[in-house]
Amino acid sequence: MDRSADGWISGLIGVIIFSGSLPATRVAVQQFDPVFLTVARAAIAGILGLGLLLAFRQKRPSRNDLASLVIVALGVVVGFPLLTALALQHVTSAHSIVFIGLLPLATSIFGVVRGGERPKPAFWALSVLGSTLVAGFALTQGLTASPIGDGLMLTAIIVCGFGYAEGARLSRTLGGWQVISWALVLSLPLMIVLTVATWPPTLSQVESPAWLSLAYVSLFSMLIGFVFWYRGLAQGGIAAVGQLQLLQPFFGLALAATLLHEPVTSAMLAVTVAVVLCVAGARRFAR
Repeated sequence: MDRSADGWISGLIGVIIFSGSLPATRVAVQQFDPVFLTVARAAIAGILGLGLLLAFRQKRPSRNDLASLVIVALGVVVGFPLLTALALQHVTSAHSIVFIGLLPLATSIFGVVRGGERPKPAFWALSVLGSTLVAGFALTQGLTASPIGDGLMLTAIIVCGFGYAEGARLSRTLGGWQVISWALVLSLPLMIVLTVATWPPTLSQVESPAWLSLAYVSLFSMLIGFVFWYRGLAQGGIAAVGQLQLLQPFFGLALAATLLHEPVTSAMLAVTVAVVLCVAGARRFAR
């Protein structure tokens, strides 16, 4: 198997793993405080990431890499998990997954900003159209929509896009799985302190689904998924493999419907498809 094909397979596995993050978070926040869930998953993944770096004797990143690693940590280790956990207290995972259709666009925009590229006007037109579709969908939900939940999800997409773009850029020199591992290790001391500080008064009432969800978002969403994702970006190319994120809303909606038995309306599917088409077109004109 050539390097490019291997990169596509790795990227697809990463996207499938990430697709389970919102449904799992939705289950976990029913019994865990969102802040505790965020710091606990980062602490668990950070300990495992430290073990990987030590086991494979990876060299320390240079000082020039530290600022980028901080951005990755703030975006994908803390920002996205915390904001989505807070949002999922107000909206269903199926509703929130619609916003994930904007993640490739956010990643592309920050990639353009960081890379100094000048996309064609069609890129911005499709970007605005995709954002308008999502905003319009939220407004049409009436009393069933949550302005707080929608606002948190939009903010989560922005910070995650920034973290993805910065991590993808850094992976070219530092290595794929090493980027997320070093970002986790960088935030590990603070995450351990906050985990202890936010420790629930009792855990006896926490049921198995919540524990399994915590394990999933800690092991798979926070670490293993990124191992495949950044490996895919490094081997198959950021622009090409990055398009696989367009499949994430479909995987996520399927999981929300089958595992959580949440309603997936025709409007959700229509908006998701429309947003995916806008992002695909915008990505075509990104260079």
